[in-house]
Amino acid sequence: MHPTSPATDNWQIVEDEFQLEKIPLYETLFALGNGYLGMRGTFEEGLGRFALEGAYINGFYETAPIIYGEKFIGYAENKQTILNLANAKLIRLWLDDEAFSLLSGKVLAYRRTLDLRQGVLRRSVRWQSPRGKEAQIEFERLVLHTRPHLAIIRCQVTPLNFDGQITLFSGIDGDIRQSEHAEDDPRLGTQFKGEVLQLLEQSFAEGAALMAHRTVNTRLTVACAIRNRLDAPCTAEESQLDQAVGHRYTLPAQRGRTITLEKYIAYAASLEVEPAQVIPLALDELRQALDAGFEALKGEQQAYLADFWQAADVIIEGDDMLQRGIRFNLFHLLQSAGKDGRTNIAAKGLTGLGYEGHYFWDTEIYILPFFLYTKPEISRKLLEYRYHILDKARQRARQMAHRRGALYAWRTINGEECSANFPTGTAQYHINADIAFAIRRYYDATEDADFMKRFGAEILCETARLWLDVGAYIPARGNRFCINGVTGPDEYQILVNNNAYTNLMARENLRFAAETIAWLRRSDETAYQALAQKIGLQEDEPWSWLKAAEDMYLPYDAERGIIPQDDSFLSKAVWDFANTPRQNYPLLLHYHPLVVMRYQVCKQADTLLAEYLLHDQFDRAQKLRDYAYYEPLTTHDSSLSGAIFGILAAELGDTAKAYRYFAETATLDLEDKHGNTAAGIHAANMAGAWQGIVCGFGGMRARGGLSFDPCIPAQWQAFAFKVRYRGRVIGVRVTQEAATFELLSGEPLEIRAGGQPLALEPGARAQIPLQ
Repeated sequence: MHPTSPATDNWQIVEDEFQLEKIPLYETLFALGNGYLGMRGTFEEGLGRFALEGAYINGFYETAPIIYGEKFIGYAENKQTILNLANAKLIRLWLDDEAFSLLSGKVLAYRRTLDLRQGVLRRSVRWQSPRGKEAQIEFERLVLHTRPHLAIIRCQVTPLNFDGQITLFSGIDGDIRQSEHAEDDPRLGTQFKGEVLQLLEQSFAEGAALMAHRTVNTRLTVACAIRNRLDAPCTAEESQLDQAVGHRYTLPAQRGRTITLEKYIAYAASLEVEPAQVIPLALDELRQALDAGFEALKGEQQAYLADFWQAADVIIEGDDMLQRGIRFNLFHLLQSAGKDGRTNIAAKGLTGLGYEGHYFWDTEIYILPFFLYTKPEISRKLLEYRYHILDKARQRARQMAHRRGALYAWRTINGEECSANFPTGTAQYHINADIAFAIRRYYDATEDADFMKRFGAEILCETARLWLDVGAYIPARGNRFCINGVTGPDEYQILVNNNAYTNLMARENLRFAAETIAWLRRSDETAYQALAQKIGLQEDEPWSWLKAAEDMYLPYDAERGIIPQDDSFLSKAVWDFANTPRQNYPLLLHYHPLVVMRYQVCKQADTLLAEYLLHDQFDRAQKLRDYAYYEPLTTHDSSLSGAIFGILAAELGDTAKAYRYFAETATLDLEDKHGNTAAGIHAANMAGAWQGIVCGFGGMRARGGLSFDPCIPAQWQAFAFKVRYRGRVIGVRVTQEAATFELLSGEPLEIRAGGQPLALEPGARAQIPLQ
């Protein structure tokens, strides 16, 4: 059965047939995590070479030198890769002397379910051994949101047609594989040569089995420890099996009598404590977990997720497939987000090694809005990460010969640039403006002055400073401020002059930085003086930022009435789409970048993305012309693209097209539409699906106040969502006839709906008809 089959309810993703060829996909779909710890959805008993085990800690990485044939000043020095850690899920089972495996015997019944409401992965197998013994085997697995270091598993075995002996081995497997590498696909992880994790300790303590490792180059330490609890008398012994350490239990088997094993797992790393404290921390987490017990921990998980869904759930009436799809996406976003201020969201979350666990601009432009308007405390922590690596960004700016300011790494874990391909890496200077834009969004939605004084203002100043060193006033352009030699979001057009997206977003960065300094001087002179002294801010700097913003050059083609993506885009021939074989997409895997960049062809939304983000700076006619021009030129080879085209289609009145884009976005991973979900989820796309509902069909915008301009696809009866904004919670429900707005908590608020002002009072509903 397909994971989005109508036979499942809208809170569950179900696999009810064991299909070996789909194992890699389901390992990703059924991954569990809590923002700190992630586990791929592999089987407890293992599946040999058919499985790619995965256990990850957000931000736990190794480095290795990047080897260049020719290397120049400013090239990234080291790659950074999140590491696969020891596998603590391991539970092996024998019926007498026959080992349980789905690769042997007969699978008489099979069902695996990811419960999105409770955060539980369940597996139920009725298995017949090669010699005819039958047993019902049940697993439950949770990675706990309330206790980031912890995961728990319950295994229940019921002999069905025999009496005899049951043997269980619960352990930690230290046979660690780091990646599935494909040299011709840059989206997958790179392989390390030689040893990555050194075994420091493998032992037993306090009833626990434990294993500790240290990375060779980053010198990070990680420990994994497990304890078990059985509900029946047994013979127990400390044991090692292959490269695994754990406990072996032998119990009498009686037909119809269930044996239950509870497994408590703790991971801890020197990211948050000193190396000497890593093992004690893991053991302490286990003690607390056993004291609480399995059911209590499960109850904590349910309560946490009930609170999350209360704030974040999106309801779609009349479309079961997309209802499951959007909930699946939101669930994985929650599992992926670092919540400690020193980690962020990797492109693949904590579900696989694709993109090597790197953080990109995806967080600020695609993912952060979801948390900002549902769980704003998480969005603050994601932005605090950018402050945490600000010094690294300053260092990167100096490496790139910029005298002042900060240049954020295009892809990174620790803040240092680790993209070896500078034309699509470092050249994407727009990441500075993306981070500044996210700070503006955050402050507008939360009015969090504490964040701005402690973190935001400093980031804004340093990013604004950089633009004055990157750009210049060019006489040939009427002495306008130009930004040359950069790459915009469309990575098929590299090292261009005056990329429209970059220039527009840089202008926003410059303006907001100057506005923030003026606000800080008015509201807290002491804070202003402290910042000015810390970064050496000169009195005339904000004025210079405003001047550059005012004089920013923005390309425009008067003949076509469109905004060119960059200075040279319209002077190129159009890519021959008609004669490009379907199997040659994505283009990046089949053509050299120099071939692609000679043509008008876009990987993803670029100019249109700017028109969405800065929606109030363009009229409807401009957006219509640009949409009509760029859509036929866009391959959507990036998963970031479809959501933006769908949102703009809704804004421009083409609800049918918006629905098609949304359906593609909402089910991209569940249906493996890009063919690479086995390497991990597409986190930015998942958040794009949320924006597709809220900002597309809901028409929500939040620049200069909150507004909605809703529409609804013909396929739906209704949809509903909630947003948090300046201390309020607003409920929105849209049917085919009307949109209803309700202030669920907070002080009265005036919004705009359908272009008209609308006053929201506590406990009262306001309604507008749909056009």
